[in-house]
Amino acid sequence: MIIGPLLRALAVVIFCAVPAFAQGDDKTERLGVPGPISFEGQDYTLAWTSHPSADYFKQEYLPAGQSSERYTHMFILEALTSGITPKDAAGAQIATLDKRKASDPLVFYDAIVNEASGDVILDFLISATGQDGKLIIEWNGYRYSPHKGEKPGIVLYAISRRAYGDDATVFITALKEWRTKTVNELANFPAPAVTPQP
Repeated sequence: MIIGPLLRALAVVIFCAVPAFAQGDDKTERLGVPGPISFEGQDYTLAWTSHPSADYFKQEYLPAGQSSERYTHMFILEALTSGITPKDAAGAQIATLDKRKASDPLVFYDAIVNEASGDVILDFLISATGQDGKLIIEWNGYRYSPHKGEKPGIVLYAISRRAYGDDATVFITALKEWRTKTVNELANFPAPAVTPQP
């Protein structure tokens, strides 16, 4: 993602917004959600965690047999207890997507605000070229929810899906068949309570 001169809290949200391609093997559970997490009939087990700052926590969950470096499905859980709101976090992500359009012609996004709950649902498509020169397509569905703990902020519940090389065309074609259903599932997902634990 391209990051402009944003506030540090917003920059953290943008950094956390895309699953990592290469990372260590830390699996220290810090959010009170050891998993597995079940979403759309798929179980996701804890694969990697990060706590790079006092107010930012990230955990990635994967189906059996997949890795963060090359996955087709990933569930992401994050907490940012800096006082940021879901609307501000989604707005920062949208700003990076708008900038990305200059170099990524496949970028698109849509956002839905639930005024009653305070949640914001943002789903978007991005693309990149892998080290092998082949196309990588990534679709993400993000649900930004208010974190109402001792330190206010947001909790991000996210689903990420990828396709590589020759599978990218099939992925884009099929996207319109499952995208709306998955967004609705994310909006109604019985989100686990998150308790950040440094």
